[in-house]
Amino acid sequence: MDDMKHKFGVDISYSVAWRGRECAYDNLRLGTPEQSYKLLPGYLHMLMDTNPGSVVNLEVSDGNKFQYLFIAFAASIHGFSYCRPVISIDATYLKGKYRGVLFTAVCHDANQQIFPLAFGVGDSENDASWTWFLGRVKSVFGVNHALVIVSDRHRSINNVVQEVFPQAFHGICMYHLLNNLKTKFQNKTKELEQHYIQTVKTYNLQDFHVLFYTLCSAVPGVKEYLEAVGLDRWTRSHAPSRRYNIMTTNISESLNAVLVKVRELPITAFVNEIRLLCQKWFHERRTKFTEGSLYVLTLHIYLLLMYFALYSI
Repeated sequence: MDDMKHKFGVDISYSVAWRGRECAYDNLRLGTPEQSYKLLPGYLHMLMDTNPGSVVNLEVSDGNKFQYLFIAFAASIHGFSYCRPVISIDATYLKGKYRGVLFTAVCHDANQQIFPLAFGVGDSENDASWTWFLGRVKSVFGVNHALVIVSDRHRSINNVVQEVFPQAFHGICMYHLLNNLKTKFQNKTKELEQHYIQTVKTYNLQDFHVLFYTLCSAVPGVKEYLEAVGLDRWTRSHAPSRRYNIMTTNISESLNAVLVKVRELPITAFVNEIRLLCQKWFHERRTKFTEGSLYVLTLHIYLLLMYFALYSI
């Protein structure tokens, strides 16, 4: 309002300024939220035409209202076979007019970089939405005996992973569990931080028992709490499948942070920004490897081997 007065000598009300702002945003965001939903089927059709091998599912209600969306790009589908079979899943809120929730499935590539696998959109984070999303993740990426799912302790995730991926091991993010512990044992946060992470990360069972005893001695009551959660779900030493170094959902949280502004956009513009992000990442990584790589191994693995070779002398 002050800008309009200063530049044009015109007084306008707050409501007029707000409507003008919204019209400008609609132009920048490929139309209104309602128009964006109408554009979505056509956009998804073109997306599949220009990305052969990608999987896109759009589900609508009997009244032709949007319900669910699932997208897995061909590059993600083909690339997963070269990644460690540890998938981090998470959900975060969309911020547009009709809200909703973004579901993501992510893993690490061989260079320790974020490797997006699949994206989904639903109404809320509940059993039905997670079942729909993870069911499609399973149909696209399959299941093997070594598969590990890592997530927070959301009740719906726990219920649905057991149902959709009964063969997979379901591990818990160690930082989400630590936050739960801090809430429950508020007068012992210092002791928790001092002993908990060491207990989680150790590979050796003998070391675990020593560290766990120290933790339980420092924080009365924590032993029963952690055993009720299940030692296998939050420790390396008891995990029945290989979690490697993926003890958190940090890769999911990082992807959510990258998309924080994008989550304000109408649905079609939002999906397009996700496509652009994945396209940019995959192109940059492929170009870097094919044009400038001096290593048969990935740079991350090469540097690790050099480090171990140097310090083993």
